[in-house]
Amino acid sequence: MTATDPAQPVGPALPSGPALPSGPALRIVLVDDEHLIRSALATMLSLESDLRVLGEASSVAEGAALVGAEQPDVAVVDLQLPDGDGLDLCAQIAEVSAATRCLILTSHARPGYLKRALAQGVLGFLPKTTSAAQLAAAVRDVAAGRRAIDAELAAETISSGDSPLTPREADVLEYAADGAPIEQIARRAHLAEGTVRNYLSSAQAKLQATNRHEAVAVARRQGWI
Repeated sequence: MTATDPAQPVGPALPSGPALPSGPALRIVLVDDEHLIRSALATMLSLESDLRVLGEASSVAEGAALVGAEQPDVAVVDLQLPDGDGLDLCAQIAEVSAATRCLILTSHARPGYLKRALAQGVLGFLPKTTSAAQLAAAVRDVAAGRRAIDAELAAETISSGDSPLTPREADVLEYAADGAPIEQIARRAHLAEGTVRNYLSSAQAKLQATNRHEAVAVARRQGWI
C-alpha cells in the first residue's frame, strides 16, 4: 500500500512525501473554528518548502469567500463549523473554485461522514491525530488528484455497513454519549435545544431504542458513532 496509489488510503505510518523540486508552491487555505488548531496547522504546513498557506477562515461563509477570492489548490477543512458542515463547504467550494480540492481534517472521523465525503468526490479525509508529515503528504496527494484516506477509518467504513443515521443525528448522539443535558449538547453541536431534541428522537426511532442511552449503545456497537 502506498500513498501514491489513487485507490489506496494513506496509512498511519506513512512519511511525508518529498518536497516538490520545481514549480510554484501548492497554495492552501485552512478552515477551522478553533483558532489554536488553525494557527498550529498553518505553522506546520508553512515549514514545508513546497506548501504555502494563503489564508485562514473559521466558518463555512468565511471559507467559501476565502476560497473564491484566492482560488487555492487545496482547502483543508474541519468537519464541524459554527455555521454548518464542512462537507457542505466542500460542495460550495466546488462551485466557487472548481480547481480547488478538499481535504477534511476532523476529530469526528466516522464511517458515515467518510461515505458522504467520497460520494461528494472529496479526496482527503484524515483525523486530527494525523502527524504533520502525514498531513503534508496528504495535501500533496490531494493536490495531485490522489486519495488520502485514513487507513483505519477506511477499514471501519467497510465493516460498519450503512448507517440509518444522518451525519447530524450521529453528531448529536455522540455528544449525548456522556450523559450531557440537552442544553450542553446544543452548545457542543451549535444547534438549538429544540433541534437537538428532534435529532435525538429521530435517532432513537431509527435505531428502535427506548431512550438516547440505548441509542448511543446501539450506534457504537455498529460503528456508526
